[in-house]
Amino acid sequence: MGDSFIIAIDFGTSYSGYAYSITPREEEPDPYLKIWGKEVGLETVKTPTCVLFNERGEFLKFGYEAKLAYGKMRGDEARNKFFFNCFKMSLYGKEVNSNLTIKAANGKSMKALKVFTEALRYLKDDALKTIGENSSGRKFTASDFTWVLTVPAIWDPSAKQFMREAATQAGIVTKGKEDKLVIALEPEAASVYCKKLPAEGFIAENQGEDKLDDSPGTQYIVVDCGGGTIDITVHEVLGGGKLKELHKVSGSDMGGQTVDRKFKELLKEIFCDGVWEKYERKYPSEVQKLIYDFSVFKKNDDNVAISCPFNLGALAQEVKDLEEFFEPVRGVSWDGGSITISKGRLRSFFDQSLQSITKSLREILRKCSQIKYILLVGGYAESQILRQHVKDQFSSQCQVLCPFRPQEVIVKGAVLFGRNPGVLASRKSAFTYGISVSVRFDESKHKANKKFTNEEGDWCGGVFKKLVEIDEDVGWNETREHSFCPQTENQTAMNFSFYCTEKSDAKYVDDVGLRTIGSFVVNMPNTAGGMNRRVNLKIRFGSTEMTATATDIDSGLTESVQLNFMTKS
Repeated sequence: MGDSFIIAIDFGTSYSGYAYSITPREEEPDPYLKIWGKEVGLETVKTPTCVLFNERGEFLKFGYEAKLAYGKMRGDEARNKFFFNCFKMSLYGKEVNSNLTIKAANGKSMKALKVFTEALRYLKDDALKTIGENSSGRKFTASDFTWVLTVPAIWDPSAKQFMREAATQAGIVTKGKEDKLVIALEPEAASVYCKKLPAEGFIAENQGEDKLDDSPGTQYIVVDCGGGTIDITVHEVLGGGKLKELHKVSGSDMGGQTVDRKFKELLKEIFCDGVWEKYERKYPSEVQKLIYDFSVFKKNDDNVAISCPFNLGALAQEVKDLEEFFEPVRGVSWDGGSITISKGRLRSFFDQSLQSITKSLREILRKCSQIKYILLVGGYAESQILRQHVKDQFSSQCQVLCPFRPQEVIVKGAVLFGRNPGVLASRKSAFTYGISVSVRFDESKHKANKKFTNEEGDWCGGVFKKLVEIDEDVGWNETREHSFCPQTENQTAMNFSFYCTEKSDAKYVDDVGLRTIGSFVVNMPNTAGGMNRRVNLKIRFGSTEMTATATDIDSGLTESVQLNFMTKS
């Protein structure tokens, strides 16, 4: 039953949501989206990724409810609460461990694992409640479903593992049932969904009736434009509708929030003489609302007029007339209670982000000459400025497509991916993986300080034996096998230590850039075979996890480990 019941959670930097399907296995799932925001007079497919805890660090609210409650708080009440907003970026671009802490709006810290866990627990509970209400009151538990959690493709493996740990602590899956949680990469989930969209599913901006050609051999780039990250992957359609990754994932932290940050910098420039700093300190919840209002306006390529909050205006007028703040600042004006930003100044906020996207796409198109489409997905792809820029830069080389509701396609695609994770036939390995071995010492090849001697002769220890190379094609659920012999006749155990690196030519496991990702010892009690005994090692590549299993052939004794990318704190 589990495989036909899917819940997918799209845990975004700016917004989060979920979709589900309880259609029978033999039917094509039609993902149902939860609609949020009724409490604030909105109907949106995602809710802000905000969590509110009380002063004792106990969970209070998530999403619009958290934003609304925090927005109503004043003074000490707001300053004492732990309010986290857009905290997903704390996992970007670093090796993550379970003791990582992140700062709340009041400057105090909390363990990131707790913040992520409580957010996921809320989404899990809300999903089960929503599904129950929409299926004649039938009671569901988390174990009735296969869960799919989307993560950026460009994240470090430790961050992906951190999300699995948070999901486990949130009660989404239990120990021993880890396979009921699928970690899906955001651009891959989007790709799966867009491949099925009809022509009318795409925004037709002077392009006629266009859709993604899903015939075998078609190659396309998926650009997932999120709030935090830009995530880019390249796919080729294979026979049977499966997909192959053609190029190692790339991208940056130049998502939609970089535009919001430029807006905040502008406010700081306008409200100088310490006014903006004072406003941020006294009214942190109003600052959040102001940034949110701007994020809605920035979708259009036009002048933007945002109401100036009363408290900001009052603080400014204590220093000088409001009009005076605007006079020296380019591209903005004060217009009867509104901060008006010119179209040109608004476009300038996008420059850094768009340059980063352009650079990444140019690099890919230089290497992959058969690309037919660029597919823009994610909430930031709702921006007219972004879409027009990509068209201006690349429409002479390939068609640029954007689905009608680009924010929905990741979570809907994640439902389809959960039903059939094997749709992605192969990926490019993000790292070179290998183990530590000892080989016969050769002074012409090996470092003298690596030499050791036993009764069998001279050996070189700590040699990096490559199992998989960076950029190599790795199949879905593929298993690689290797065989090893002992170094002495009476050896009764074999130690396996696993490493990963971005290098393709590492020689020793203590080279710079290698990190340990797991180890275990396999017992070899039967020594009768001497040096001719064998231990078989199998590495299985799942969707985003890797498992290593070693078996002593003589005794049948076996050991297994899920490779661990989270650093020890």
